[in-house]
Amino acid sequence: MIAVKNVHKSFDGHVVLNNISAEMHDGHCNMIIGQSGSGKTVLMKSIIGLHTIDSGRIEYDGRNLPDMKEQEIRLLRREVGMLFQGSALFDSQSVLQNVMFPLEMWSAMTRKEMEDRAKFCLSRVNIQETAWNLMPAEISGGMQKRVAIARAIALNPKYLFCDEPNSGLDPNTSLVIDKLIHEITQEYNICTVINSHDMNSIMEIGDNIIFLKLGQMVWNGNKDTIFHANNADLDDFVFASNLFKKVKAAHNEKQ
Repeated sequence: MIAVKNVHKSFDGHVVLNNISAEMHDGHCNMIIGQSGSGKTVLMKSIIGLHTIDSGRIEYDGRNLPDMKEQEIRLLRREVGMLFQGSALFDSQSVLQNVMFPLEMWSAMTRKEMEDRAKFCLSRVNIQETAWNLMPAEISGGMQKRVAIARAIALNPKYLFCDEPNSGLDPNTSLVIDKLIHEITQEYNICTVINSHDMNSIMEIGDNIIFLKLGQMVWNGNKDTIFHANNADLDDFVFASNLFKKVKAAHNEKQ
């Protein structure tokens, strides 16, 4: 579990995160949502350690990140997987080599063990053997995202961070990626943290949702409780379109 406790962060005197407290649970897709400028990207970067917070605690299973020494942070990095917004695959490396990269950086495996682990991860995300030696430019955007997921789980992480995982994908492929992330999260009991503005993802896999507005957490719930949250700011964000207003109305009629 990751616990964020009374976190403050400002830049040049401008408060971006104001007393944020939240828990992100193992085996759950923990989603951070909010409009542009709400602080969700800064919150994720602070949790990862890319930003130094002004005050508060960021605990990884009780270990406070701001108090960690360099060696402790290096060990923590081995427990973390990262799925970048644009997949961030290396153009000069094959699919298989991309997945092996974190193993080469962080593990003590033999070459054969790294290859076996990379092939297992690729198979788990449904990338067939025929694609293993292809270059990223030779596969589709959806396949690139699945390769990036395989790379993110190569070290068998306890914590997985996903930055806008459906960015640039068509609706059908987005559903596939959502399902895959959710399955892997539950299968390996990972604490998955997702920064997203995709309403379909929120409704499909939002096991734990943190809604930020102007640097403050104004609502916390899940994909079921979101329909009767009685929070005007949340409704304006999630149910802004006519389609999702109809979805909410239909859901409430069934209750």
